[in-house]
Order: sequence, then C-alpha cells, then structure tokens
Amino acid sequence: MNASPRALRAPRRICAPPGVCALVPIKRRERCKTRLASQLAPPARLALVRSMLSAVLAAARGARTVCEVVVISPERDTVPDEIHVLADAGRSLNRALAQAHQTLWQRGWREFVILPADLPCITAAEIDALVHAGRAGGFALAPDAAGTGTNALYLAATPRFHLHFGTRSRDRHVREAQRLGLPARLVQLPGLAFDVDTPADLAWSEPLRA
Repeated sequence: MNASPRALRAPRRICAPPGVCALVPIKRRERCKTRLASQLAPPARLALVRSMLSAVLAAARGARTVCEVVVISPERDTVPDEIHVLADAGRSLNRALAQAHQTLWQRGWREFVILPADLPCITAAEIDALVHAGRAGGFALAPDAAGTGTNALYLAATPRFHLHFGTRSRDRHVREAQRLGLPARLVQLPGLAFDVDTPADLAWSEPLRA
C-alpha cells in the first residue's frame, strides 16, 4: 500500500488558552479497520479511514468549545499542516492518550475531549453538547450504539484519570470517574453513537465511499 505519509512535524507551538483541547487518536493508516479487510480492498479501506478522520477533524474544528485539535498518531499522512500531530510509538491506545494528556496538562490545558477517528457522522454541535454536559462535573461520556463502548469522552480538572478504551470501556470509564468523585454523565446523540467497526456498519458509511 502506497499511503505516501508525510513526516511528522509540529507546524506551530501548541498554546493553552481557556477552552477544550480535542485529542484524536489514530493508528498508522494501513493498520486501521483490519476487520473490514474481507469487505474492502486496501485502497478502499484506506480511503474510508481517511474520510472518517477528515469528518472528525472538521467537526472538532467547527465546535465552538474547542480551541485546539491535536492528532495522536505515528504518521501525519493527510492531516492538514495546521493541525498538530503528537507522535504515537504504537504501544497501545491508552498509553498514547495518557502520554498526550499528561504532556498537554503540563502545557496548561485543563479541558479535553477525546474523539476516536472513526465517527463519520459526528457534528460540531454534538461535540459542544458533550462538553457542556461534562463541564458541570468534570466528566461526560458518549457511549457507542451498543451501549458498552466509549465513542467520545470529556475530561477536566484532573490528570489522574486512567483511560480504558477497548472492550466494555463505558463501564470502566464510569467506574474510574466514580473513583475520582466525578459524576458520570452520559450523552447519547446519533453522530457520537455511530462508529464503523464491522462489515455490518459499512452500509451506513456508504456515502463516505461513493
């Protein structure tokens, strides 16, 4: 696969004004959505992955509450030059997010929203709704359509939150919030609930591949 990734580089220094820093993690593109390999040839799968990432970045940049968007990835690939990319060594999603969270906390950020890169229907208004829900207590979570995973997460006021993205992550994140005394607010909105993980999801994402 010839993805022609561009080198990682920081086009500008990440400043920390009041507001939310959106973190968008994504693996090396050819390693994304391998469960769809039986349905999509590599070029089509790559195009889908890039299209979904573009949709998430556009929604994050359009959200009124978001002041900075940071991609966490081993490569820049098609990420616009004006968006900062923090290098991910590829050891695990949660470790990469924890490192980015700690780095940005040290730079002065106090509000974060974590947005996986496979939410093709996400909107800026939904991101703002998640942030507004979380600001009351420092934590809010958008579950997936099945109600067991985490499709987006708002976090503020503490660098000690342990992230648990993966199988049945919703309950793990809720328990972590409770451990820290944060009220667990769940936000259920269609664009936040729908992600593309399995062949069954592809029919809903057909416009992205047109």
